[in-house]
Amino acid sequence: MKEFQSGLLQKDPYLTPYAEHLRKRMENFREREAVLTRKEIPLMDFASGHEYFGMHFRNGQWIFREWAPNAQAVYLVGDFTGWSEKKEFALTRVHPDGHWEIRMPEETLAHGNLYRLRVHWPGGSGDRIPAWARRVVQDPETLIFNAQVWRPKHPYSWKHPDFSPLSAPLLIYEAHVGMAQEEERIGTYLEFAEKTIPRIVRAGYNTLQLMAIPEHPYYASFGYQVSSFFAPSSRFGTPEELKTLIDTAHGEGLTVLMDLIHSHAASNEVEGLSRFDGTEYQYFHKGPRGLHPAWGSRCFDYGKPQVLHFLLSNCRYWIDEFNVDGFRFDGVTSMAYLHHGLGKDFTSYLDYFDASADEDALTYLALANAVIHRVRPRAITIAEDVSGIPGLAAPIEEGGIGFDFRFAMGVPDLWIRLVKDVPDEAWPMGYLWHELNNRRAEEKTISYAESHDQALVGDQTLLFRLAGSAVYDHMQVQDTHLSVDRAVALYKMIRLITLATAGDGYLNFMGNEFGHPEWIDFPRDGNAWSFRYARRQWRLGDDPNLKYHQLGRFDRHMIRLAKKFNLFGPPPARLIKLHEAEKVVVFFRKKLLFCFNFHPITSYDHYFINTDSGRYRMVFDSDAPQYGGHGRLMPDQFHVTLSRRDGPGLSLYLPSRTGVVLQKEA
Repeated sequence: MKEFQSGLLQKDPYLTPYAEHLRKRMENFREREAVLTRKEIPLMDFASGHEYFGMHFRNGQWIFREWAPNAQAVYLVGDFTGWSEKKEFALTRVHPDGHWEIRMPEETLAHGNLYRLRVHWPGGSGDRIPAWARRVVQDPETLIFNAQVWRPKHPYSWKHPDFSPLSAPLLIYEAHVGMAQEEERIGTYLEFAEKTIPRIVRAGYNTLQLMAIPEHPYYASFGYQVSSFFAPSSRFGTPEELKTLIDTAHGEGLTVLMDLIHSHAASNEVEGLSRFDGTEYQYFHKGPRGLHPAWGSRCFDYGKPQVLHFLLSNCRYWIDEFNVDGFRFDGVTSMAYLHHGLGKDFTSYLDYFDASADEDALTYLALANAVIHRVRPRAITIAEDVSGIPGLAAPIEEGGIGFDFRFAMGVPDLWIRLVKDVPDEAWPMGYLWHELNNRRAEEKTISYAESHDQALVGDQTLLFRLAGSAVYDHMQVQDTHLSVDRAVALYKMIRLITLATAGDGYLNFMGNEFGHPEWIDFPRDGNAWSFRYARRQWRLGDDPNLKYHQLGRFDRHMIRLAKKFNLFGPPPARLIKLHEAEKVVVFFRKKLLFCFNFHPITSYDHYFINTDSGRYRMVFDSDAPQYGGHGRLMPDQFHVTLSRRDGPGLSLYLPSRTGVVLQKEA
């Protein structure tokens, strides 16, 4: 217990009353690992179910296996059987746990054949897409999904097989392959590799976070209702084309992360895992606990060894097969609590350790992190959690869950609340500063001003919310529209102060680097299946006559600043001055002095800031004309501290709605 106390508890003494809970969580991990591996094999070898289940060509024959414990009979049906049951394609139950198997000569199946399972159970039967299928396609006319035999003549040959991901700092570009093009249609893996990756590189980001990769029947789910966990979405192209995308990114020095949705699964029965063998509890909890009340999806039973085998193997599969460098785990809050975090305010530590915590889910997350990091030691895992679970990004041996990073999800919530509900002349500087820096010091955190969440239909991007409909007619460089002028100025300040206070990384959703207007809305019945808002209008950011272009330049130079001065990581930002009435926030980060004047109309001449003695050079200015500003400051100007009775400091000109960055040189 002494060694344990020196870890997470020592870093956060407020956890001391919950030491037993943390110890038990660590024990749960160890005990579950021992049970799963029987203390005979490494955990990473246990997580290799994808090499056993599913369709494989081995030693001159096809071998297919599936887990369906409640099934009484299982048939392979497809275009090679006329979609009817045939005796020679009946699977045999080979294990009392419910493993079914069939072996077939090489000539039985060909690359491109379509197939399903026909599963019979007590009282019924149904077609099912195999749970471990690696390729699932949808017929463009009938819209029916089927698994597909995938054995190309020329397997993909990796050009950068030994790429090593960055550990930090992370400058993440969150992207969706399907909507990464300008046309009103679905984009492809190859188009993304050819056209979007160069944009990401030019923008200066070093990490690509891919959304919506595992197959999902409903495109409008944004990839968050997965049906086939081992199949990359065929609507974007082939598995080889996804590998091309990832390989291309690696060739450009980009770390590639993937959204992993293990918090729930699509409720589809034919295409998904729901009632796969006729029971509602094969992969999921039985009864109401197995249905997510807000999402209408199915909730995994993380206490079941077979479910852990499936999910842990899924973690390893994407690393083994597609060379991804890590994962963003979606919906961790929903996993971690029986109430899924719905309608819950987390106001005390007790909320993290009471009876609502799903200890099986937390154990699974620790196991997943262990598998990922043992398979690829430099892999990166990020947790999306809004509740603030202590230890989420702390080592497992200290009672943590083992993630490398967690998202600072309160930061975008802060901005949306201020922009929506508070006039900027009334923005509370103390509250703003607190929320930007409100994170667990012992855990690495990634901040962002807005992600895809803030732009989904029913919401708006920050720039659109700030400027309103004026973005349609007044974004020309020479236009001096007041609403747009305010929006552009605040947008730059929001992004700069978010990046400057970020703990260990920064995230941007594609297109937002230049202030992409409007919202995201995928084709659905409610919008007449339109692709109008399921795309990116790159031409706006490319046009030098538009302020979008200036915002894009601002973002590139801001990212360059963060790289040059290695901005992230300890020590955190050190507050120098905060004045509510004057709307001024000044702080140090590394060798940089950040000065923000959020006041809408008042500029300050000879504004004195107590700071360390020395000479300072202005290295960044959000009001520069090249960024769509008014050019009220002289570029590259030097400032020398003055001596006053209250100590040394700088006398600066701080224009209204401007962020200024000075480098301490001596």
